[in-house]
Amino acid sequence: MKKVLIVDDEPGLRQSLGLLLTDAGYAVTAEQDGRRGLDRATAEPFDLVLCDVRMPEMDGLTFLRNYRQRGGSALVIVMSAYGGEDAAIAAMKEGAYDYLPKPFRPDEVVLTLRKAEERERLRQEVVGLKAQLAAGPAERGLIVESAAMRQALALVTRVAEHNTTVLITGESGTGKEVVARAIHRASPRAARAFVGINCAAIPEALLESELFGHVRGAFTGASADKMGLFEAANGGTILLDEIGELPLGLQAKLLRVLQENEIRRVGDQKTRRVDARVLAATARDLEAEVRAGRFREDLFYRINVVVITLPPLREREDDIAPLSRHFAARLAQRLGRPLALSDGAIAWLEQQPWPGNIRELENAIERAAVLNEKPVLERGDFNTAPLRQEVERGSGGEDTGDGTLKSIVEDAERRAIIEALKATEGNRRAAAQRLGVSLRTLFYKIDRYGIS
Repeated sequence: MKKVLIVDDEPGLRQSLGLLLTDAGYAVTAEQDGRRGLDRATAEPFDLVLCDVRMPEMDGLTFLRNYRQRGGSALVIVMSAYGGEDAAIAAMKEGAYDYLPKPFRPDEVVLTLRKAEERERLRQEVVGLKAQLAAGPAERGLIVESAAMRQALALVTRVAEHNTTVLITGESGTGKEVVARAIHRASPRAARAFVGINCAAIPEALLESELFGHVRGAFTGASADKMGLFEAANGGTILLDEIGELPLGLQAKLLRVLQENEIRRVGDQKTRRVDARVLAATARDLEAEVRAGRFREDLFYRINVVVITLPPLREREDDIAPLSRHFAARLAQRLGRPLALSDGAIAWLEQQPWPGNIRELENAIERAAVLNEKPVLERGDFNTAPLRQEVERGSGGEDTGDGTLKSIVEDAERRAIIEALKATEGNRRAAAQRLGVSLRTLFYKIDRYGIS
């Protein structure tokens, strides 16, 4: 409950304001003059102060000046029946948040306080984001509260200074690229390039050229020499995202690069030395892929030196609130308007399973912000229908497996794939685009879930 201090020499106004704000959910304290108000404001913490300009003992502007000099941090709203714009300007110069001319309507007072709360919430979020930017390189870009992610961050810090190959594992959307960038920023290579490639997003015929480059005439359309991503990352770091999607033929060539630190452009006869630290990321179980013959065992052991496993968001409940506020603050900057999340909205977000992890959480907040032109998003502003349907399916009706959260999430993923295939009339490429995954990943999921 927010604490409000009313400083005014009119007993009737103090009483009416006290009743109004108490009904609005505030904890109200009142003082009859500026000097007593100053003593109370500096002795107790308040979130908001409503202060009259003309008072005995000490006027409102003097109160405000002294309060700021003593380190008072509450938002002060000045009230007056005199002075008009001049009084408002003078109050703002002394550090007031807003100015209310008397007489005012009750709803006008409550609205002004609500706006002040929103401003303070956004200010605190900006302070938090600035602190992140000023933090050590390993922490920058990572919003961490949960114990599991703190362990992962500690591992990031330890491996960053070495050239060791790191394998980052975790479900789609858990922040594997963010962790990879944090490793790069904390490493001695931070001043050089960070190059990332999603191995599942590029057609197999073009992937070798993207990774290693090609020479003129190597194939139809190769009209000039082209540098590959390994050369572009020379001296820096390359992230091979979704490395489990790499075709077997390219896996052998990648193994040679890791062993010999040299590449050969497509169509070239000579090799070129490269010095790029390799980070790999995958949502697949690579050991299972090795057993199935889809991933080379020697490459697996070559990249499986240090493994950082990122837990899914449903196992990181402590991270949901700070992540949500971070996304809202970033959206506010992008949309050019105030944007925050109510406590009710945060509580609701913390209760959701988020099968799409951090990416799904961010998308949900963006969707709610775009569809609702409101400075504070409430629980009802989020589209809950899909999640509600999954809960209903999991609590009765159709079978969802063994009833664990994992089986419910897998069932939701299977249903989403089926719906996408229906909506695209079986066009798998269009379904993959609709779901935001690569065609290769969609084929893998279809095979995994036995979807015909």
